[in-house]
Amino acid sequence: MPSPIQPVLDQIALDMQSRTDRGHVADYIPELARVAPSHFAISVVTAGGNVFGAGDISTGFSAQSITKVFTLAIALGRSGDQLWQRVGREPSGNAFNSIVQLENENGRPRNPFVNAGAIVTTDEVLAGRAPKQALAEIIGFVRAAAEDSDIHINEAVARSEQSLGHRNFALAHFLAAHDNLRNAPEMTLGTYFHQCAIELTTTQLARAGRFLMGGTEGPRLVSQPRVRRMNALMLTCGHYDGSGDFAFRVGLPAKSGVGGGILAIVPGVASIAVWSPGLDENGNSKLGTEALERLAREMDWSIF
Repeated sequence: MPSPIQPVLDQIALDMQSRTDRGHVADYIPELARVAPSHFAISVVTAGGNVFGAGDISTGFSAQSITKVFTLAIALGRSGDQLWQRVGREPSGNAFNSIVQLENENGRPRNPFVNAGAIVTTDEVLAGRAPKQALAEIIGFVRAAAEDSDIHINEAVARSEQSLGHRNFALAHFLAAHDNLRNAPEMTLGTYFHQCAIELTTTQLARAGRFLMGGTEGPRLVSQPRVRRMNALMLTCGHYDGSGDFAFRVGLPAKSGVGGGILAIVPGVASIAVWSPGLDENGNSKLGTEALERLAREMDWSIF
């Protein structure tokens, strides 16, 4: 029989705090470079609404690319399957910010979770509106999913990303050159940088992920067929070029962010959020991945 959740989380947090090889923080974003790599937090929200957690669960962190899941849900709600004419659904096999792959595929991003694909998805959410309106919808969706209004955008992180986001600007201009950007690159990227700067705790993130569990508990923000497709994309593309290894080790749909967070889903059972700022060579949380691998094993959670 699976172990009770709270004792398992307590032991994982205790063991992770003693680890010395924690990966490297995302130092190419100055605000994230200041985050202490010693942080660790893990939260679980079950289908029945029970909340468990251990570690620094009251400390907010930058969600970064995890927000691509929420923006994708909004974009699909606005445009339906039309989005897939602009973005593919295949694993990348390259770094999340690869320009070479975008050039080889004539400006159509491989999937909505690599940076180029997320820029197109954000562009779809803009749909000719002012960035403030699009950002209000994105942050409103996250708050509604978490049923928590105390979730905000960290302006310092957004400015930090925008000041050094040269590669993302290159991606956006390349997309525009292939007629795959409907708004001005600066407008889409301003929205994208602020979207990635949403800050929340692991408890808030785990609660926000409940809509991806399926079932009847939690907010019903996305149709069940779309939830299944989003989970499929998280499994195959949610960890960039490390997605296959993550699926092999953990066996759950998940989305990572360079802030060190990971949102993982046990369909019909639980939503999990973990945060450890140090990243591995693919830009995914090193200890977060190890913690999820252990939790999945201890609780016998896997889609396989």
